[in-house]
Amino acid sequence: MIRRPGRRLASCMALALAGLLGFGLAAPADAQAQGAGADVAHLDYRLQARALAPGVYVVEGANADFSVANGCNIINTGFIATGAGVVVINTGPSRRYGEQLRALIARTTVEPVLRVVHLNLHPDYFMGNQAFADVPRLATPATRAGMQREAKAYEDNLYRLCGDWMTGTEGLLPSADAPLGVERVGTHEFEWREMAGHTDSDLVLIDKASGVVFAGGLVFAQRIPTTPHARIAPWLDSLKALAALAAQGQAVVVPSHGRVAAGREGVAGTQGYLRWLDSAFRASAQRGDDMNDVLRLPVPLPWRQWAAFDTEYIRNVAHLYPRYEAQALAGRR
Repeated sequence: MIRRPGRRLASCMALALAGLLGFGLAAPADAQAQGAGADVAHLDYRLQARALAPGVYVVEGANADFSVANGCNIINTGFIATGAGVVVINTGPSRRYGEQLRALIARTTVEPVLRVVHLNLHPDYFMGNQAFADVPRLATPATRAGMQREAKAYEDNLYRLCGDWMTGTEGLLPSADAPLGVERVGTHEFEWREMAGHTDSDLVLIDKASGVVFAGGLVFAQRIPTTPHARIAPWLDSLKALAALAAQGQAVVVPSHGRVAAGREGVAGTQGYLRWLDSAFRASAQRGDDMNDVLRLPVPLPWRQWAAFDTEYIRNVAHLYPRYEAQALAGRR
């Protein structure tokens, strides 16, 4: 039986959730001051290109939450030198990151940048676009619409979090639609698949030449997933498809957050967490638990030891649990 159907958030829960919805997460009160005190000319992300296969590179960010300490760099970007030019996968969280990424590409290969492709609408996928204003910037129609809707809020929120790392950053939007299906670019055959779940449009790049899969926000490796635009059922469907893909030849899967690994490791970890979340939230809603009750649920290992657990699990509850409550109430009417 559902109990306390009308009970809402207690004051402590309201405080915990204040500013945490979406990417308007609560920054430390002195976040801007910490950034503003820095010598802006020397804010260096220290980006490094790690080769995953000939011509295929990943640039790994911190496995953490946004902070001044990491300059909001928590994403794995990438680029592929195809022989006909460089395809860039995501541009990072700031203008400064984008500029340093472009400089890194120029140090790594003599090939010019051919185009940029964004895998979803979240800010660290495209807020570095100003450094790539001279090349086509591609995303799916749904992602382009989402970026247009939210870019200004991203600018404001990331500046509150990371201060001067974000100086001069404006949300330059994609300029055209991303490709879907199979295409040949130089010596590489790419397959672009549009999936969903982490957002309404999650683009996945499969480089058939190398076996590297850029899985975007569908995969979080040893990090609690972000969920402001998430839908669990389609996300699990997408992960099932990625697991089958990863099993073919032990593909190298590049998550947007967390460490790169061969095979199903990152995929399986994300699947396990989302399945637990779905089951636990469904059971809590049937009992009539409120959000405070859900926050006190015992989260099993290894997930409570994953990066960003202290902040992202609270956001998971805020983003997703009201839907489970609504479904449970609707089923009892």
